[in-house]
Amino acid sequence: MSQLLLNTKKIYNWKYSLLFLPLLVTFLFYLFTSLFSASGFGSINYPLHMLVMINIYIILGFSINLVTGYTGLLSLGHGAFYGISAYIMVLGLMVLKVPFFLALILAIVFNMAISLLVSLPSIRLKHDYFILAVIAFQMVIFTILYNWTSVTRGPYGIPGIPRPDIFGLWHVDETWEYVVLSYILLIIVFVYFAKVDSSSFGRVIKGIRDDELVVSSMGRNVNLMKAYVFAVSAGIAAFAGALFATSATYIDPTSFGLDESIFIIMIIFIGGSGNLKGVFWGALFVELLPEILRFLQMPDAVAANLRQIIFGLIIIILMRFKPTGFAGDYDYD
Repeated sequence: MSQLLLNTKKIYNWKYSLLFLPLLVTFLFYLFTSLFSASGFGSINYPLHMLVMINIYIILGFSINLVTGYTGLLSLGHGAFYGISAYIMVLGLMVLKVPFFLALILAIVFNMAISLLVSLPSIRLKHDYFILAVIAFQMVIFTILYNWTSVTRGPYGIPGIPRPDIFGLWHVDETWEYVVLSYILLIIVFVYFAKVDSSSFGRVIKGIRDDELVVSSMGRNVNLMKAYVFAVSAGIAAFAGALFATSATYIDPTSFGLDESIFIIMIIFIGGSGNLKGVFWGALFVELLPEILRFLQMPDAVAANLRQIIFGLIIIILMRFKPTGFAGDYDYD
């Protein structure tokens, strides 16, 4: 019996069960909202849309986790990579008229190239100076997206983004189809991270996070590895940018500002960094909690501000009593 269980464990790695967590929590959220709805069980499109957004933020969480949770580089610029990939995706679909996956590859390559232009000169900076350099990059990208109106349409945004067409065989249109597409992209990202988490490369970058001098003394080029990690992280963010642009069918620069970068890094601060499961819990928390707070009975004049205050207080309390997040392996102290 023990040998059978051992063989079963080899065939199926239980970490992949995490992929079912967004589905389960979204279903429970649907039941919760139905209980508070006067009409009972309503349209399934709303929770399905939430599931797509959760998967987008899980992908972004993995992206920032590679840089911050695994390598120890605090980055407040991932909103920029998220935005760059969304606009490159739109350029590929609407101007170059290329298929969805080719436009996605263009977004990944462009993101990685831009990340190298940022990381190579700034990677030698330490601590606060590196953070400031990345924030400066974030502000520059936002300014370009906002003011280069001939390309990005600036504050007016770009409407009418085409729905994905997969090899001419599948035209993604319905909300449930976006759920399927989001899971395809999430599984690609998750499989990569599952391999990294248990690989020698994963142990090396965790070593850089804990003590880069020791890693350097073992003959590793620490700065080169940091630049590589930054590039891969930016490439992963392109999956989320492409999915967001095609599912929303409208983008504008305000979706990719500094506040979005802070929102993205909150995923690993709340859920926990340095592993796989923390990203899932963090993305579920930051995406679903504001939606749950909508069901609190508040005066319309102050409802939005009170929800933000309650959301912030919950995060402060969590950070006070769970500084490593719900399931983190790394303490930033």
